[in-house]
Amino acid sequence: MPRMKPTRLLALGGVVLLAFFYWKPTHSYFRTKHELEVRRLQVASLLVERAKLQKKIADAGSQRELVREARQLGWVKPGERLFIVRGISQWRKHH
Repeated sequence: MPRMKPTRLLALGGVVLLAFFYWKPTHSYFRTKHELEVRRLQVASLLVERAKLQKKIADAGSQRELVREARQLGWVKPGERLFIVRGISQWRKHH
């Protein structure tokens, strides 16, 4: 096996050291770039959802209709208590 000259060995060590110092920042850069792209996609998705919800609110019309739809979703106003009553249809049949 031929022996390497000290200058070549030093140059090779320098390249390895340089690669070692640049690996972590480069890895961090690409990971951050990927996370940024994921966040951009999330923002785009949320903007689409927001536009749909705003259209739904605009289409809902009156305050009464909004309250009715919110009640159907199980939402309550601040300070109110939610009561779930079961068997109303059976009660109506008997009375």
